[in-house]
Amino acid sequence: MTETRTEKTIKHIHEGKYAADVRITLHYDGSDWDPTIDREDVEKLDRVRFALRHGDLAAAAKDAKIYELLPISA
Repeated sequence: MTETRTEKTIKHIHEGKYAADVRITLHYDGSDWDPTIDREDVEKLDRVRFALRHGDLAAAAKDAKIYELLPISA
């Protein structure tokens, strides 16, 4: 039997002029579906994406580290 392991990582989300770093946990159990994430982490990613899309930075900041993207002229 394969042992299950987990790995903490950061998922990057980009919406409009904002980006976010969202901490999630990847789960490996040796199946063909590896890695998987918990429903709670999927919901967290959706909440942050929705909040950024609607400009609600306070809501997004509850679950993520938020960045404002600025264009750079080369």
